[in-house]
Amino acid sequence: MKQLSLSESHAIILVGIPGSGKTTFAAKFSDTFKVPQIHMEALQGLASSKKAAIQIATLQLAELAKTDRSIVLDLDIYSKAERTALAKQLDTLGYKTVFVWVQTDTQTAQARNKSKHTETQYDTIVKKFDPLDPTEKAIVISGKHTYATQAKAVLIRLVGKRDTQGTSVPKRSFISIRRDG
Repeated sequence: MKQLSLSESHAIILVGIPGSGKTTFAAKFSDTFKVPQIHMEALQGLASSKKAAIQIATLQLAELAKTDRSIVLDLDIYSKAERTALAKQLDTLGYKTVFVWVQTDTQTAQARNKSKHTETQYDTIVKKFDPLDPTEKAIVISGKHTYATQAKAVLIRLVGKRDTQGTSVPKRSFISIRRDG
């Protein structure tokens, strides 16, 4: 198995409309690189209310911060104000925030989400979504591309590009991938 080791702890926050592919990417990235994940939808399924799920996620985040390991957050945050508040909270916990904006056309996203929301509910949620602006410095990936292509885009942001010799050209941090057993 591979393990993601960065010189700084990163909070990789998945952003996008429902059905864009955030959860699929988060789960695969978390599994591939052994990065802990906080998944709001899963917590909501276990908690008695959305408020309780948020409290559990907040506790989980505080405990994971003690490990100095990078994390993946799939929290269904839609507004810029929510993203800004989360980034500030993560900064106080010592995380470097990286937004990953998963984009998919609305028809595909809505079709993927039919079992979770009615068309009216879906439209209401989509209206709440504030597209990311340049100040948020998001990595934009397609929810229709292969996981390998998506992961590569995220890894390049985390560690920088490689030169023609295959040597890493550091951007802001260091990464190593280890294989166990």
